[in-house]
Amino acid sequence: MLYVLSNEENLELISLAQQGDEYAKAKLITEHSPLIKSVIHRFCLKGVEYEDLFQLGCIGFLKAIKNFSEEFGAKFSTYAVPMIAGEVKRFLRDDGYIKVSRTTKTLAAKISCYVKSFRDSNCRSPSVEEIAKEFGLDVWETVFTMDSSKFPVSLYEQSDDERNTTVMDKVADKETCDDRIDKILLRQIIDSLGERDKKIVLLRFYRDKTQSEVAKELNVSQVQISRLETKILERFRSEFGVSSS
Repeated sequence: MLYVLSNEENLELISLAQQGDEYAKAKLITEHSPLIKSVIHRFCLKGVEYEDLFQLGCIGFLKAIKNFSEEFGAKFSTYAVPMIAGEVKRFLRDDGYIKVSRTTKTLAAKISCYVKSFRDSNCRSPSVEEIAKEFGLDVWETVFTMDSSKFPVSLYEQSDDERNTTVMDKVADKETCDDRIDKILLRQIIDSLGERDKKIVLLRFYRDKTQSEVAKELNVSQVQISRLETKILERFRSEFGVSSS
């Protein structure tokens, strides 16, 4: 459990904070600091101070407080996570720590065309869930693509189910905060790999091929694949802050 405030206490403090109560803002940040830290530690990169990332996370959190409404139909924590992550990612992207790949940009352009066509036909914007289904992605891959391209589609539109939940709540029910941030970061790391290394990741870890099978497909030796795979895994460990020992 990341925080101890009840939903009612959260809503009361948010209401006070939106009216300018500085104590309420400070209380919310203090009580939700484990949530903020859980999000930002996935973005800890060499050359970026942890305290700077935490301050960025707090800025995103304060934006979540300012803009949150019960009418979204989402829990506050569900709403806050992408706001926190988005603030950090914008900083990292603008400062060159995160590069948006050509593949992601191309996909974002296709999504943009689809959204325009969908809106013309249905007199509303598609939900993130509908976009994900159209392009064969999971919801968080779709979120990453749209966020990377500053795509203006709401993550909080009501989904088509009897519980009147939002897309964000449905994903939150299935994955932990850490799981979701890990998935976004993993996608970023894979996008930054060279074409050969991307293919090795695809064949080895998504299609369950052996090193020998991959070597045959890439016309290299099994020993070479082993060495390349070791380097790729070391990079993953480094990006996720995991010791190789």
